[in-house]
Amino acid sequence: MTNSPAPKPGILDIAPYVGGKSAIAGVAEPMKLSSNENALGAGEKARAAYEAAVKNIHLYPDGRAGKLRDAVAAHHGLEPERLIFGNGSDEVFALLNQTYLTAGDNIVSGQYGFLAYRISALANQAQVKLAPEPEFKTTPEALLAQVDDRTRIVYVSSPANPTGSYNTAEEIRRLHDGLPTNVILVVDEAYAEFVTAPDWETSFGLAREASNIVVTRTFSKIHGLGGLRIGFGYAPLAICEAIDRIRLPFNVSVPGLDAATAAIGDEAHQQASRDLVETWRPRLTQAIKGFGFEVFPSAGNFVLVRFKDAAQAAGANDYLNTKGIIVRAVGGYGLPEALRITIGTEDQNRAVIDALSEFAAG
Repeated sequence: MTNSPAPKPGILDIAPYVGGKSAIAGVAEPMKLSSNENALGAGEKARAAYEAAVKNIHLYPDGRAGKLRDAVAAHHGLEPERLIFGNGSDEVFALLNQTYLTAGDNIVSGQYGFLAYRISALANQAQVKLAPEPEFKTTPEALLAQVDDRTRIVYVSSPANPTGSYNTAEEIRRLHDGLPTNVILVVDEAYAEFVTAPDWETSFGLAREASNIVVTRTFSKIHGLGGLRIGFGYAPLAICEAIDRIRLPFNVSVPGLDAATAAIGDEAHQQASRDLVETWRPRLTQAIKGFGFEVFPSAGNFVLVRFKDAAQAAGANDYLNTKGIIVRAVGGYGLPEALRITIGTEDQNRAVIDALSEFAAG
């Protein structure tokens, strides 16, 4: 047999994204706290819309996502023509990279930035420049120091996964002010709805008057629709029009569009999801700190726990698995001594606390 055709240079050098573990051998229904999913699941309105969509799954979806476009625009006070919809916000990042990167260009992200930014940049034969995060948070100064004449996109997550840190409104403005106008600033706000810090604000307002800012959101977190893969970006019209030339015409499904449209209007479910996180994020943090482990301040629906070394983190992970609890090892982000734990239901959170208490006691 002859060898298969070789992919273009660099593809086989990319480490594929590995999602959160979802199963434990011998455990029928583990507590999955590894992927920052909404512990309450999808809301009743979204589930009903999904079920009703079955009668239309023989039809192609609306390629312009008209109903969802109008609902998102009304909910956030945005211009509908400036929205890009994708198969999760991951696809919006991939479309931006595909549209604006050529071989030899580069993107800039934080040291612990979301891996999806890097993967599609490398697939477009661009380079990835990482700004150091010595305090586990990106800073405008560190990001700007990496920008050069081949930089095309700067990615910042606020709040950030997996660290849980965020950038203040003033920091985002300072970062944008320091960028050349030909560099796109992408502000990933996947966890925006869980932020309570008074000095954070959405970048939608800043993006409205800018020619080079894209703000992304997802339906996977607060809305509990991770399995339907819906995300969007708010961008200058010129960027939207460029991306529409390469976006696959039916990239979001009929059930996904209908469920997301219902979800964005379900304020009760969104509030219940926020309340759960706001109640248990500080409780989980305080309890785990009490066992002698470091817990990073988090603005998302998760906490990042740092152990004394990678071996102790692996031991904690294994012990949690014996209790039927799955959390996320984040060695792929350069944090082998840490575990990321999604805020779960009350029972799940108490199980995590009990298990880590036992582990700490030895």
